[in-house]
Amino acid sequence: MTAKRYFTVQEANALVPELESLLRELQGMKREIQRRHQQLQEAKLQFAGTVSVSSDAFFAEEAELEFLIFSANSLLGQIHGTGVEIKDIDTGLCDFYALREGVEVLLCWRMGEPEIRYWHGLYDGFMGRRMIDF
Repeated sequence: MTAKRYFTVQEANALVPELESLLRELQGMKREIQRRHQQLQEAKLQFAGTVSVSSDAFFAEEAELEFLIFSANSLLGQIHGTGVEIKDIDTGLCDFYALREGVEVLLCWRMGEPEIRYWHGLYDGFMGRRMIDF
């Protein structure tokens, strides 16, 4: 497990362009995983009870799906390794640990925002966001 990293606003903002790119890639992977999983489940239902279908009939599709999941988890690990916490992949909501007047807080950023402008307490969440004043 990676030690908690505290960011300044400037350090967190420096990560935003790369983070946005990685999140877009992760979002695409998530959509592809969901699509392939749905197709696989539908195919299995279609052939359920068919004696002629062997247990290995869906092996290639299952292996591809597993590889996609592995790749997505690897990308998640890469992002977490920077110290960033992903709160929601779909909206690209991320938090960065920071210190405000000696108190642990979270800098809050969501995809589409040009820079980090908000912070909130550890238990306030997105609805508790406040403009950065430090």
